[in-house]
Amino acid sequence: MVNWTTPGKLSGKGIIGMNRRNIRYIGRYNNRRLYPLVDDKLKTKLLAREHGITTPALIGTIETQFDVKHISRIVQGHAGFAIKPAKGSGGKGILVIEHVNNEAYIKPSGTRLGREALERHVSNILSGLYSLGGSPDVAVVEALINFDESLSEYTYEGVPDIRVIIFQGYPVMAMMRLSTAASDGKANLHQGAVGVGLDIATGTALRGVQFDRTRNDHPDTGHELASLRIPGWDTLLRLAARCYEMTGLGYLGTDMVLDRHHGPMLLELNARPGLAIQMANGEGLRPRLDLIEQQSAGADVETRVAFSQHHFARQGELPPVQSDISHQASVSAG
Repeated sequence: MVNWTTPGKLSGKGIIGMNRRNIRYIGRYNNRRLYPLVDDKLKTKLLAREHGITTPALIGTIETQFDVKHISRIVQGHAGFAIKPAKGSGGKGILVIEHVNNEAYIKPSGTRLGREALERHVSNILSGLYSLGGSPDVAVVEALINFDESLSEYTYEGVPDIRVIIFQGYPVMAMMRLSTAASDGKANLHQGAVGVGLDIATGTALRGVQFDRTRNDHPDTGHELASLRIPGWDTLLRLAARCYEMTGLGYLGTDMVLDRHHGPMLLELNARPGLAIQMANGEGLRPRLDLIEQQSAGADVETRVAFSQHHFARQGELPPVQSDISHQASVSAG
Protein backbone atom coordinates (compact mmCIF):
# COMPACT_ATOMS: atom_id res chain seq x y z
CA MET A 1 0.00 0.00 0.00
CA VAL A 2 1.34 3.45 -0.92
CA ASN A 3 1.65 5.79 2.04
CA TRP A 4 0.54 9.12 0.60
CA THR A 5 1.20 12.35 2.44
CA THR A 6 0.60 16.02 1.74
CA PRO A 7 2.75 19.17 1.78
CA GLY A 8 0.75 20.30 4.80
CA LYS A 9 1.60 17.18 6.77
CA LEU A 10 5.28 17.46 5.86
CA SER A 11 5.32 21.11 6.89
CA GLY A 12 3.67 20.17 10.16
CA LYS A 13 6.57 17.82 10.88
CA GLY A 14 9.06 20.61 10.25
CA ILE A 15 10.26 19.20 6.92
CA ILE A 16 11.77 21.84 4.66
CA GLY A 17 11.83 21.53 0.88
CA MET A 18 14.23 22.85 -1.73
CA ASN A 19 12.43 26.16 -2.21
CA ARG A 20 12.60 27.08 1.47
CA ARG A 21 16.17 25.82 1.73
CA ASN A 22 17.26 27.86 -1.30
CA ILE A 23 15.44 31.09 -0.47
CA ARG A 24 15.19 31.18 3.34
CA TYR A 25 18.60 29.76 4.25
CA ILE A 26 21.05 29.49 1.34
CA GLY A 27 19.93 32.73 -0.32
CA ARG A 28 19.91 34.66 2.95
CA TYR A 29 22.97 33.30 4.73
CA ASN A 30 25.37 32.24 1.96
CA ASN A 31 27.13 35.04 0.08
CA ARG A 32 27.64 33.81 -3.49
CA ARG A 33 31.15 35.24 -3.67
CA LEU A 34 32.16 32.65 -1.05
CA TYR A 35 30.92 29.64 -3.04
CA PRO A 36 34.29 29.00 -4.75
CA LEU A 37 35.77 28.24 -1.33
CA VAL A 38 33.63 25.11 -1.09
CA ASP A 39 32.82 24.33 -4.74
CA ASP A 40 36.54 23.77 -5.40
CA LYS A 41 37.95 20.90 -3.32
CA LEU A 42 41.51 22.13 -3.78
CA LYS A 43 40.65 25.60 -2.47
CA THR A 44 38.80 24.00 0.47
CA LYS A 45 41.82 21.87 1.32
CA LEU A 46 44.24 24.80 1.21
CA LEU A 47 41.87 26.97 3.27
CA ALA A 48 41.47 24.22 5.87
CA ARG A 49 45.24 23.95 6.14
CA GLU A 50 45.41 27.69 6.93
CA HIS A 51 42.84 27.23 9.71
CA GLY A 52 44.45 24.15 11.22
CA ILE A 53 41.64 21.80 10.17
CA THR A 54 42.86 18.33 9.24
CA THR A 55 42.12 16.97 5.76
CA PRO A 56 43.42 13.95 3.81
CA ALA A 57 47.03 14.51 2.70
CA LEU A 58 47.50 16.07 -0.72
CA ILE A 59 49.75 13.96 -2.98
CA GLY A 60 49.59 16.23 -6.00
CA THR A 61 47.50 17.97 -8.64
CA ILE A 62 47.26 17.74 -12.41
CA GLU A 63 46.13 20.88 -14.20
CA THR A 64 46.94 20.39 -17.91
CA GLN A 65 46.46 17.64 -20.46
CA PHE A 66 50.20 17.70 -21.06
CA ASP A 67 50.77 16.60 -17.44
CA VAL A 68 48.32 13.69 -17.58
CA LYS A 69 51.14 11.31 -18.51
CA HIS A 70 52.82 12.12 -15.19
CA ILE A 71 50.05 10.58 -13.05
CA SER A 72 51.87 7.26 -12.61
CA ARG A 73 54.97 9.10 -11.40
CA ILE A 74 52.93 11.27 -9.00
CA VAL A 75 51.35 8.26 -7.30
CA GLN A 76 54.51 6.16 -7.32
CA GLY A 77 55.39 4.88 -3.86
CA HIS A 78 51.83 5.27 -2.53
CA ALA A 79 50.09 2.03 -1.62
CA GLY A 80 46.71 3.59 -2.38
CA PHE A 81 45.25 6.94 -3.37
CA ALA A 82 42.13 8.77 -4.55
CA ILE A 83 41.78 10.95 -7.65
CA LYS A 84 39.05 13.57 -7.51
CA PRO A 85 37.76 16.40 -9.70
CA ALA A 86 38.29 19.64 -7.79
CA LYS A 87 34.88 20.94 -8.90
CA GLY A 88 32.96 17.67 -8.90
CA SER A 89 29.75 17.05 -7.02
CA GLY A 90 27.70 14.10 -5.82
CA GLY A 91 30.70 11.77 -5.78
CA LYS A 92 31.05 11.91 -9.58
CA GLY A 93 34.51 11.32 -10.97
CA ILE A 94 36.08 10.07 -7.76
CA LEU A 95 38.39 7.13 -8.41
CA VAL A 96 39.71 5.20 -5.41
CA ILE A 97 42.70 2.91 -5.83
CA GLU A 98 43.06 0.68 -2.81
CA HIS A 99 46.43 -0.78 -3.71
CA VAL A 100 48.92 -1.16 -6.54
CA ASN A 101 50.13 -4.56 -7.77
CA ASN A 102 53.02 -4.27 -10.22
CA GLU A 103 51.56 -2.05 -12.94
CA ALA A 104 47.92 -2.67 -12.03
CA TYR A 105 45.88 -0.15 -10.05
CA ILE A 106 43.25 -2.03 -8.07
CA LYS A 107 39.91 -0.54 -6.94
CA PRO A 108 38.17 -1.62 -3.71
CA SER A 109 35.89 -3.83 -5.81
CA GLY A 110 38.91 -5.73 -7.12
CA THR A 111 38.70 -4.21 -10.61
CA ARG A 112 42.17 -3.79 -12.11
CA LEU A 113 43.09 -0.69 -14.11
CA GLY A 114 46.14 -0.13 -16.26
CA ARG A 115 48.15 3.07 -16.60
CA GLU A 116 46.21 4.06 -19.74
CA ALA A 117 42.86 3.80 -17.88
CA LEU A 118 44.25 5.96 -15.08
CA GLU A 119 45.44 8.59 -17.57
CA ARG A 120 42.09 8.50 -19.39
CA HIS A 121 40.23 9.15 -16.13
CA VAL A 122 42.45 12.11 -15.28
CA SER A 123 42.03 13.48 -18.80
CA ASN A 124 38.25 13.25 -18.45
CA ILE A 125 38.44 15.20 -15.18
CA LEU A 126 40.45 17.98 -16.81
CA SER A 127 37.99 18.22 -19.69
CA GLY A 128 35.18 18.96 -17.22
CA LEU A 129 33.29 15.68 -17.59
CA TYR A 130 32.47 15.63 -13.85
CA SER A 131 32.62 19.32 -12.93
CA LEU A 132 29.77 21.68 -12.11
CA GLY A 133 28.60 23.18 -15.39
CA GLY A 134 31.13 21.17 -17.40
CA SER A 135 33.89 23.75 -16.89
CA PRO A 136 37.57 22.75 -17.21
CA ASP A 137 38.80 21.21 -13.99
CA VAL A 138 41.82 20.12 -11.97
CA ALA A 139 42.53 16.56 -10.82
CA VAL A 140 43.34 16.35 -7.12
CA VAL A 141 45.28 13.31 -5.89
CA GLU A 142 44.89 12.52 -2.18
CA ALA A 143 46.23 9.92 0.21
CA LEU A 144 43.76 7.21 1.16
CA ILE A 145 41.84 7.52 4.40
CA ASN A 146 42.52 4.71 6.84
CA PHE A 147 39.05 4.78 8.34
CA ASP A 148 38.46 3.75 11.92
CA GLU A 149 38.35 -0.06 12.22
CA SER A 150 35.35 0.10 14.55
CA LEU A 151 33.26 1.14 11.52
CA SER A 152 34.39 -1.60 9.13
CA GLU A 153 31.29 -3.78 9.62
CA TYR A 154 28.99 -0.88 8.75
CA THR A 155 30.29 -0.22 5.25
CA TYR A 156 31.13 -2.03 2.01
CA GLU A 157 34.15 -1.29 -0.20
CA GLY A 158 34.26 2.36 0.72
CA VAL A 159 34.91 4.95 3.39
CA PRO A 160 31.87 5.93 5.48
CA ASP A 161 31.47 9.65 6.02
CA ILE A 162 29.49 11.86 8.38
CA ARG A 163 27.43 14.75 7.02
CA VAL A 164 26.77 17.51 9.56
CA ILE A 165 24.56 20.48 8.68
CA ILE A 166 25.99 23.67 10.20
CA PHE A 167 23.76 26.74 10.53
CA GLN A 168 25.22 30.00 11.80
CA GLY A 169 28.02 27.89 13.27
CA TYR A 170 25.70 25.52 15.17
CA PRO A 171 25.60 21.78 14.37
CA VAL A 172 21.97 21.21 13.40
CA MET A 173 21.58 17.64 12.19
CA ALA A 174 23.89 14.74 11.32
CA MET A 175 23.94 11.42 9.55
CA MET A 176 26.49 8.78 8.60
CA ARG A 177 26.53 7.62 4.98
CA LEU A 178 27.54 4.00 4.50
CA SER A 179 28.69 2.75 1.12
CA THR A 180 27.13 -0.38 -0.39
CA ALA A 181 27.49 -2.61 -3.42
CA ALA A 182 24.58 -0.70 -4.98
CA SER A 183 26.42 2.62 -4.52
CA ASP A 184 29.65 1.16 -5.99
CA GLY A 185 31.49 1.80 -2.74
CA LYS A 186 30.52 5.50 -2.67
CA ALA A 187 28.73 7.22 0.20
CA ASN A 188 26.00 8.91 -1.86
CA LEU A 189 22.40 8.21 -0.86
CA HIS A 190 20.98 8.75 -4.34
CA GLN A 191 23.31 5.98 -5.60
CA GLY A 192 22.20 3.50 -2.95
CA ALA A 193 24.30 4.21 0.13
CA VAL A 194 22.65 3.73 3.53
CA GLY A 195 21.98 6.88 5.54
CA VAL A 196 21.94 6.57 9.34
CA GLY A 197 20.57 9.49 11.34
CA LEU A 198 22.76 10.40 14.33
CA ASP A 199 21.89 11.90 17.70
CA ILE A 200 23.68 15.26 17.85
CA ALA A 201 24.24 14.81 21.58
CA THR A 202 26.01 11.45 21.46
CA GLY A 203 26.76 10.44 17.86
CA THR A 204 24.66 7.26 18.22
CA ALA A 205 22.37 5.77 15.56
CA LEU A 206 18.75 6.91 15.36
CA ARG A 207 17.38 5.22 12.24
CA GLY A 208 18.63 3.91 8.90
CA VAL A 209 17.30 4.43 5.38
CA GLN A 210 18.18 3.17 1.90
CA PHE A 211 16.34 4.18 -1.26
CA ASP A 212 13.88 6.12 0.95
CA ARG A 213 12.95 3.00 2.94
CA THR A 214 13.71 2.20 6.57
CA ARG A 215 16.70 -0.10 7.04
CA ASN A 216 17.86 -1.81 10.26
CA ASP A 217 20.98 -3.50 8.92
CA HIS A 218 23.63 -3.06 6.23
CA PRO A 219 22.47 -4.74 2.99
CA ASP A 220 25.89 -6.24 2.20
CA THR A 221 27.60 -6.94 5.53
CA GLY A 222 24.35 -7.84 7.33
CA HIS A 223 25.55 -5.93 10.40
CA GLU A 224 22.81 -4.25 12.40
CA LEU A 225 22.86 -0.46 12.61
CA ALA A 226 21.54 0.10 16.14
CA SER A 227 24.97 -0.28 17.75
CA LEU A 228 26.58 2.39 15.55
CA ARG A 229 28.32 5.05 17.63
CA ILE A 230 30.81 7.55 16.24
CA PRO A 231 34.16 7.65 18.09
CA GLY A 232 35.47 11.13 18.95
CA TRP A 233 32.03 12.64 18.41
CA ASP A 234 32.56 15.86 20.39
CA THR A 235 35.81 16.56 18.54
CA LEU A 236 34.11 15.92 15.21
CA LEU A 237 31.30 18.37 16.02
CA ARG A 238 33.73 21.08 17.03
CA LEU A 239 35.71 20.57 13.83
CA ALA A 240 32.53 20.81 11.75
CA ALA A 241 31.36 23.93 13.62
CA ARG A 242 34.70 25.66 12.96
CA CYS A 243 33.99 25.53 9.23
CA TYR A 244 31.58 28.43 9.78
CA GLU A 245 34.44 30.76 10.69
CA MET A 246 36.63 29.18 8.01
CA THR A 247 34.24 29.88 5.12
CA GLY A 248 31.86 32.61 6.32
CA LEU A 249 28.94 30.54 4.97
CA GLY A 250 25.88 30.47 7.24
CA TYR A 251 24.23 27.33 5.85
CA LEU A 252 26.72 24.60 5.19
CA GLY A 253 27.09 20.84 4.79
CA THR A 254 30.32 19.44 6.22
CA ASP A 255 31.44 15.96 5.21
CA MET A 256 33.73 14.39 7.79
CA VAL A 257 35.63 11.11 7.98
CA LEU A 258 37.27 9.23 10.85
CA ASP A 259 40.88 8.27 10.25
CA ARG A 260 42.32 5.64 12.60
CA HIS A 261 45.55 7.63 12.96
CA HIS A 262 44.41 11.26 12.70
CA GLY A 263 40.87 11.10 14.10
CA PRO A 264 38.11 13.29 12.59
CA MET A 265 39.06 14.92 9.30
CA LEU A 266 37.29 17.27 6.90
CA LEU A 267 36.62 15.62 3.55
CA GLU A 268 34.73 18.39 1.76
CA LEU A 269 32.14 21.15 2.16
CA ASN A 270 28.85 21.87 0.43
CA ALA A 271 27.11 25.24 0.20
CA ARG A 272 23.91 23.54 -1.01
CA PRO A 273 23.59 20.41 1.16
CA GLY A 274 20.77 18.03 0.26
CA LEU A 275 17.68 17.42 2.35
CA ALA A 276 17.71 13.62 2.64
CA ILE A 277 19.28 14.05 6.07
CA GLN A 278 15.73 14.77 7.33
CA MET A 279 14.58 11.32 6.23
CA ALA A 280 17.59 9.66 7.83
CA ASN A 281 16.77 11.42 11.11
CA GLY A 282 13.00 11.03 10.88
CA GLU A 283 12.67 14.71 11.72
CA GLY A 284 12.47 18.05 9.94
CA LEU A 285 15.16 20.72 10.04
CA ARG A 286 12.87 23.71 10.48
CA PRO A 287 12.32 23.67 14.29
CA ARG A 288 16.07 23.49 14.86
CA LEU A 289 16.83 26.22 12.33
CA ASP A 290 14.13 28.44 13.86
CA LEU A 291 15.64 28.03 17.33
CA ILE A 292 19.14 28.90 16.13
CA GLU A 293 17.86 32.03 14.39
CA GLN A 294 16.66 33.24 17.80
CA GLN A 295 20.17 33.08 19.30
CA SER A 296 22.46 36.07 19.64
CA ALA A 297 25.47 36.23 17.34
CA GLY A 298 29.03 35.90 18.60
CA ALA A 299 28.97 32.59 20.52
CA ASP A 300 32.21 30.63 20.33
CA VAL A 301 32.55 27.08 18.98
CA GLU A 302 32.36 25.37 22.38
CA THR A 303 29.19 27.26 23.30
CA ARG A 304 27.51 26.53 19.98
CA VAL A 305 28.27 22.81 20.11
CA ALA A 306 27.08 22.54 23.72
CA PHE A 307 23.86 24.37 22.80
CA SER A 308 23.11 21.95 19.95
CA GLN A 309 23.91 18.87 22.04
CA HIS A 310 21.57 20.09 24.76
CA HIS A 311 18.62 21.23 22.64
CA PHE A 312 18.70 18.66 19.83
CA ALA A 313 19.38 15.49 21.86
CA ARG A 314 17.33 12.42 20.92
CA GLN A 315 17.19 8.70 21.57
CA GLY A 316 17.54 6.04 18.90
CA GLU A 317 14.55 4.52 17.13
CA LEU A 318 16.38 1.49 15.71
CA PRO A 319 15.59 -1.75 17.56
CA PRO A 320 18.29 -2.47 20.15
CA VAL A 321 20.83 -5.16 19.33
CA GLN A 322 19.64 -7.46 22.13
CA SER A 323 16.07 -7.46 20.86
CA ASP A 324 17.30 -8.45 17.40
CA ILE A 325 19.27 -11.34 18.86
CA SER A 326 16.31 -12.46 20.97
CA HIS A 327 14.03 -12.31 17.95
CA GLN A 328 16.42 -14.38 15.87
CA ALA A 329 16.72 -16.90 18.66
CA SER A 330 12.95 -17.24 18.97
CA VAL A 331 12.59 -17.66 15.20
CA SER A 332 15.28 -20.36 15.21
CA ALA A 333 13.64 -22.12 18.15
CA GLY A 334 10.27 -22.03 16.40
